[in-house]
Amino acid sequence: MIQRRTVGIVGTGNVGTAAAYAMFNQSLASQILLLDQDARRAEGEAMDLMHGQQLVGGITCRAVEYPALGNAQIIVLSAGASQQSTDQTRLDLLQRNAEIFREIIIQLDKHAPDAILVVATNPVDVLTYVSQKLSSRPNRRILGTGTLLDTARFRALLGQHYGVDPRSVHAYILGEHGDSEVPIWSNATIGGQQIEGRTVLGKAWEEEAMRSIFEQARNAAYEIIDRKGHTDTAIGLVIARIVRAVLEDQQNVLPVSTRTNGAYGIDDMCLSVPCVVGLEGMEKRVEPELSDDEREALRDSAQALRESRTDLTVGT
Repeated sequence: MIQRRTVGIVGTGNVGTAAAYAMFNQSLASQILLLDQDARRAEGEAMDLMHGQQLVGGITCRAVEYPALGNAQIIVLSAGASQQSTDQTRLDLLQRNAEIFREIIIQLDKHAPDAILVVATNPVDVLTYVSQKLSSRPNRRILGTGTLLDTARFRALLGQHYGVDPRSVHAYILGEHGDSEVPIWSNATIGGQQIEGRTVLGKAWEEEAMRSIFEQARNAAYEIIDRKGHTDTAIGLVIARIVRAVLEDQQNVLPVSTRTNGAYGIDDMCLSVPCVVGLEGMEKRVEPELSDDEREALRDSAQALRESRTDLTVGT
């Protein structure tokens, strides 16, 4: 039986542990269930978190096997191989992680068929697509973290540039979570004022500066990996943000990876467009008006993802 505010995490590597810590620290869940191929690793992470109960409240965290995930309302998938070098793109990880996901989805369909799944493993768009193809649950109940992290990075950098709180910046990166992602300048605003081509807060629009901000957001993972070997903290917060939207039925508009179903002329593909996220997962899709160049770039991003799965051999 599903228990409200129970969250499962499959994969307790850097990303899964960061997500567990973010949820634990924010008191998002009443129970966090950790599962990993290395059971002792999961046990150790659960023990470590439990020792912080006195500081955050009585949140239960424990290591489990797949049958126990039947209690989970939402399950985060963060298992798989990670991006190991600046020369390795997210799409290079595809075949290896798709095989891992095939086994995970079989277990989750057996033991937790009603849980909402949040895919966080890269390449996240293709693995979201793979998960939807392999699972018997409705597609709306499987979503990927998508470009929510890229968008957060984008807004943080724009906030820094304009000297405002990033929460006052409204701008999206859509498409692939990766090299072909698309900045949506046509809808980017601060305080309701459009950024593109205008002077905002005393700063004139400079094409080169804006291009640099986008490139910093797009390439952030490579830069972080080059310095610390992996990314985890910000994606952990992103996962917690999606989990909160589901558990609290917040109906937030978030750029998460879901099946496009014809949006912007794109079919049979998972990539990020703004979606309403609530109790049932992806509940509605928002399609903001894009410029002709942005629409074309979004279709190019979808094509790059489609080509990446051409030789995939795990039931897709």
